Amino acid sequence: MAAQSTQISKPTSIPASKYVTLRISKFNPKKESSPKFIDFKVPYQKWTTVLDAILHVKQNLDHSIGVRYSCRQASCGSCGMKINGRPALACFTKIIELNSDVITVEPMNNFPIIRDLVVGFERMFSTHKKIKPYIIREDSEITPGTKEFLQTPEEVEKYIQFSNCIKCGLCNSVCPTMATDSSFVGPQALAQAYRYIADTRDKGKKDRLKIIDDSHGIWRCHFAGSCSQVCPKGVDPAMGIQLLRGYLLGFRS
Repeated sequence: MAAQSTQISKPTSIPASKYVTLRISKFNPKKESSPKFIDFKVPYQKWTTVLDAILHVKQNLDHSIGVRYSCRQASCGSCGMKINGRPALACFTKIIELNSDVITVEPMNNFPIIRDLVVGFERMFSTHKKIKPYIIREDSEITPGTKEFLQTPEEVEKYIQFSNCIKCGLCNSVCPTMATDSSFVGPQALAQAYRYIADTRDKGKKDRLKIIDDSHGIWRCHFAGSCSQVCPKGVDPAMGIQLLRGYLLGFRS
């Protein structure tokens, strides 16, 4: 995929002393047979994020660029992409942190490309829903006389980090099994299965263990650990998967 012509942005209202080359992958699978890269010269300051740079290009140079974003503060998980070859959130990655004169942005692996940097999340959302990501118990509905379900700090500590998942898809994008098994449930869903199984308020452990105890479930994980390395919220899916195996093998109850 060869880079195309370089375009230089118009001066902005905020003086910029430095420029960076932003190399964006452009691809519409409905009209094109393969992706291509287009280079843009973009001004940046010390606070400029990769998402800021992409939106600058979209506003001033190429309105057709497809990119998904929302909160711009690493909370929604919408702007996941490959940045210089590594999956990350564009809104959470500053230009100066990359120490490079060329910033290459591409869509995440293991997801179908909708257009340019935007990928489809249907598979991830489907597997997430499959593991029943909610508290299961007969008395979960609020009725007169009911109270909150109290937990000790030690009980909360068992699952709290997994509650930080923002469903950005970065963990699934680097999973080698996701690339070879189209039916694999994936690290995101498995980590969330552990989140609810480890929650003392939940009574759906048997149901969830049956769901993941499958040839395309937890046993397909090869424990590469790459999923944990790219999580922007500090979640450790690899550890959650290993702890889940402890339940299935009878080491945990």
